[in-house]
Amino acid sequence: MIKTHVTHNLKVLGEIVILTKDCFCCTFSRPFYWGRLFEQIINLGVGSLSITIVIGVVTGLVMTLQFGYGLAKFGGTLYVPAIVSLSLMRELAPIFTSLLIAGRIGSGISAEIAAMNVTQQIDAIRALGTNPVRVLVVPRVLATIFSLPLLATLSAFMGIIGGLSIAYSEFAMPAGFYINKVLSTVQFTDVFGSMFKCAFFGFIISIVACYRGFQTTEGTKGVGAATTWVVVTTSIIILISDFFLSKLLILIFD
Repeated sequence: MIKTHVTHNLKVLGEIVILTKDCFCCTFSRPFYWGRLFEQIINLGVGSLSITIVIGVVTGLVMTLQFGYGLAKFGGTLYVPAIVSLSLMRELAPIFTSLLIAGRIGSGISAEIAAMNVTQQIDAIRALGTNPVRVLVVPRVLATIFSLPLLATLSAFMGIIGGLSIAYSEFAMPAGFYINKVLSTVQFTDVFGSMFKCAFFGFIISIVACYRGFQTTEGTKGVGAATTWVVVTTSIIILISDFFLSKLLILIFD
């Protein structure tokens, strides 16, 4: 049974690699559907602004409140801006945003393509002489890779703003001091590292969701199972790969 499970997982991994290769080849060859790309950026990126802002603000509020009262016992309240901003930019904003986007975008992509698959719309695309990878996968992958780093950066910024409001209201910390601490703590490498990780997470979310959509059968039951599988799988991959990406970025920049 274990051997069968391992064999199945290796088969899935191989099929995802093949889909990635096809997506890469279609990205750098004609025709390219710019209209579909812009449509996906609006649907996936702009449509996720509200949840991104909420998670950023709430994370900044909670972190500042907890660290502020915790460090106040040791006279370390002045370190709160540096801790909060660096934690948000390096780890919390990318992880939280990616997990939420995996739930929203990953499930949406898989459900949409799965529904097209079970209703034979993908077969119709092939019958018209068009590569479904070029039409369906490439715009979604590129839109997610482009949108997720920007969303995570926005989430971190909103978290810092939320932290500023708590630091000012709860700990009487001057806004100028808070902002100067943040600017002196967060470096370009931190922003770049965050965006790099989110671009990788965005690729994982979109390519896995597209793959599962293409493999879906059994009608509406299969569509529901596909969305659940995508959210769970991409969340696990994001959490595991974050450690290795963080270690890599530390070796490169620190």
